[in-house]
Amino acid sequence: MRAMRADCAREFVHLLPNGFSYPTTMTMAFFRSGYSVAYLPVRFAQRTEDSTSHIRPLKDGIRFLLIIFKIGTLYSPLKVFFPISLLHLAAGLCYYAYTYFTDHRLTNMSVILFSISSLIFVVGLLSEQITNLQYSLRDHRK
Repeated sequence: MRAMRADCAREFVHLLPNGFSYPTTMTMAFFRSGYSVAYLPVRFAQRTEDSTSHIRPLKDGIRFLLIIFKIGTLYSPLKVFFPISLLHLAAGLCYYAYTYFTDHRLTNMSVILFSISSLIFVVGLLSEQITNLQYSLRDHRK
């Protein structure tokens, strides 16, 4: 169970999915926007043996991960894009080292991985700038 201020929650209604994960999405949006979040204990009745969970681990797990990426890229995109960029850079460096020591040359694949790494990083920087612009516009409206 989660409770939140209605005026704060209205800011994030457009992010809410149609499925079960709207409390998680809303909590993540609150965290990423800098709103305070407090946890309070809630007492509830024990689930009966007849009742079962409607959560399907694979299908709902994939949807949950997509929601995490959506919220992450919406509020701090560089935290998502930078590790992906580093992964491609590392792959390019490893492949270059392998081909250098085996064939003594730089291959097209290494150059492509370096280029992809750079492009992903630049897209992350651009997304970060757009996000910061949105926050500054939102702060000026208040």
